[in-house]
Amino acid sequence: MFYSIIIIYYKEYRKENIMNRASGILLHISSLPNKYGIGSFGEEVIKFCDFLKDMGIKYWQTLPFGTIDNFGSPYKSFSAFAGNPLFINLPKLYEKGLITKEELKENEYNDPYIVNFKWLNEKRMEILKKAYLRIDNEYKKEILKFSKLHKNWLYDFSLYMTIREKNNNKDWYQWEDEKLKFHDKDAIKKFREENLSEVLFYEFLQYEFYTQWEEIKKQINEKGIKIIGDVPIYVSYESSDVWGNPHIFDLTEDGSPRFISGVPPDYFSEDGQKWGNPLYNWKSIKKGRYSWWIKRLEHSLSIFDIIRIDHFRGFSAYWAIPAESETAKDGNWVDGPGLDFFNAILKKIDKNCIIAEDLGDIDEKTRTLLEETGFPGMRVIQFGFSGDNSIHLPHNYDKNVIAYSGTHDNNTILGWLWEATPEERNFALDYCDFKSGENWKFGGFYSESCRAIIKTLWKSSANIVILPIQDLCGFGADTRMNKPGRAQGNWFYRITEEQLNNIDKEFIKNLNKLFYR
Repeated sequence: MFYSIIIIYYKEYRKENIMNRASGILLHISSLPNKYGIGSFGEEVIKFCDFLKDMGIKYWQTLPFGTIDNFGSPYKSFSAFAGNPLFINLPKLYEKGLITKEELKENEYNDPYIVNFKWLNEKRMEILKKAYLRIDNEYKKEILKFSKLHKNWLYDFSLYMTIREKNNNKDWYQWEDEKLKFHDKDAIKKFREENLSEVLFYEFLQYEFYTQWEEIKKQINEKGIKIIGDVPIYVSYESSDVWGNPHIFDLTEDGSPRFISGVPPDYFSEDGQKWGNPLYNWKSIKKGRYSWWIKRLEHSLSIFDIIRIDHFRGFSAYWAIPAESETAKDGNWVDGPGLDFFNAILKKIDKNCIIAEDLGDIDEKTRTLLEETGFPGMRVIQFGFSGDNSIHLPHNYDKNVIAYSGTHDNNTILGWLWEATPEERNFALDYCDFKSGENWKFGGFYSESCRAIIKTLWKSSANIVILPIQDLCGFGADTRMNKPGRAQGNWFYRITEEQLNNIDKEFIKNLNKLFYR
């Protein structure tokens, strides 16, 4: 009898979540306004947090903080742990005497509306290398302390980036030196000794990234705002994680992936999506007591207050696509690690710090896993109007969900209204009690159609509602952050300081008061 009571209590505890009723804004760091071509850990962060505080917003959601690929994607990084050096605040380096006023001026960019990744890749590393060459011995000691503290990931990452640079930026599987290619301990130790200055440059970048973020995040939290960060389920094949830990991935003897990640045909793509990441060797990871994953999530929670684990379904079952397949249609579902994984994780990590991204093709097994963990799932109002009594319609939300007008993968509200079928659009406008006829077409800071949908979202039972900044501005499809399945033309969106100043803060402030957020 006593044992049964304990089991019932444990299940109810797992379901309970302490996230209070509140609201948030989705905007990546890169999209913040400043003079230097991309948002960074500078005064723009504090200004933005003051803006959020004025509206009564308690959550700021960002995308992953990792390094990016040639197209600017933060979901294809060289490390699951390392930060994006483009976020390093250049004025802070100037204050430290590491760069000159002239060099700072040379790194200004005159188009405030986009992130020009090509320009940044050419310009930014140049000035960061100049800064590194000016550090003194005391500074080096601080870097070495930092490196020792983060050795479990930084040792491989700094080596990987240096070896890669010396191999004409080829990825590890293309290196001619077989010993370096396959992470021979003696070979990489020798390489580090012979190239220590170059290796320390990458450790300098991570030191600056993390010390700057730690300092500014403290100020964010002091303003009563919590940061929600994104943790991609998979890592890049071209990463130091795969190079240094091949045993935890499903690879062939020559290091190539047997299967790659993706999803079957869905709302976003009729052919499905080929993400291209190597899949995990869950048998090997379980044998190691999930230690790599635990370290990864602990590390993420040292950066963010709450983490959204992307593609939660992959822990229940994942779509395995043969590496040689042309489309994702050729894949099949394979059982994931399930509750055993989360039982191990939750011994180390507070469950109230985790959000599960449970969008897409979700089956009963995944729903059961989500219920067993107690994590809040996600709802996207745009998905609610394609017919039937969808779980994405606000009247179906329960408290333990995070509700969005759209995510970084969605169109904006206005863009969606323009591209939706007449039936979907009419359903959405009727549902949200929009009374202004053809005025739905008009966007901008006072867009009536966008406001009707936002207000409907705010009314819902969901404990937390989150709005991409573009929807608060009433912007169209040209400001969309990402279109899944398309490599180019994503991630470049930036908001300007003038646009931020033009936002009607009273609108959201009043909604927060009216609906107790």
